[in-house]
Amino acid sequence: MIRPKDEPPRGILNMPASQPVSGHARYHPSEDLAPFVEHYWTVAWDLDAPRTVETLPHPSVHIVLEAGKGEVHGVSRRRFTRVLEGKGRVFGIKFRPGGFRPFVMRPVADFTDRGFPLQEIFGEAAAGLALRALAPEEHAETVAILEAYLRQCKPQTDHSVALVSGIAERIAADRAINRVEQLVGEFGVGLRTLQRLFGEYIGVSPKWVIQRYRLHEAAARLAAGGDIDWADIALELGYADQAHFIRDFRKLVGRSPADYVKALGNA
Repeated sequence: MIRPKDEPPRGILNMPASQPVSGHARYHPSEDLAPFVEHYWTVAWDLDAPRTVETLPHPSVHIVLEAGKGEVHGVSRRRFTRVLEGKGRVFGIKFRPGGFRPFVMRPVADFTDRGFPLQEIFGEAAAGLALRALAPEEHAETVAILEAYLRQCKPQTDHSVALVSGIAERIAADRAINRVEQLVGEFGVGLRTLQRLFGEYIGVSPKWVIQRYRLHEAAARLAAGGDIDWADIALELGYADQAHFIRDFRKLVGRSPADYVKALGNA
């Protein structure tokens, strides 16, 4: 029995908050895999005309299955852009920040901004996983196949996995955290140790994670509509000034906040 994940996804660009995401579903992992897996996700489409989709990056590794092939995708430091055409379906595993490390026993920074065939990382044990997992129509059957494979890998959690996952969750949940020094004080971990742990277990720096989550928050606020005070948003999200916020937003999203809001009005 799988449990759908009801809260709305974060980081999907160019879509008003009131507009549902069609063809998209997410499911919670079983309890024994929850320390490693954030959720399973799937997208299906059947389009008359091509459609471009864009999402902001998350500090997570993904296993992505599509058209009988499987790939491991490390944390991407750029927004994801893809043109969907015709009919298709993709199924994925989104690992918790730090949750992929027990499956590979190597620094997760090795995967950052890179993708690898599944068998290159997991060997012949992964042969045929994509074909088997995508064969059923029912999502519950696909999730069961994926979870059986993950259990065969026998991941073991440890203090570092729990620590970095907890820190990343704390950053995501509290917009008031906008400096790495706040994490050092709260979790009692030295700055160099924290940076080393994030590189080893997540693949990016704690500063990067803070910056990405506050831009997630900015994009969500703009998508929600209503009156917008750019200076207030910049201040609340910890930017030095409004110009810094606008530069950061444009660099990742590809357009200024004002232009992004205008485009949402035409979505």
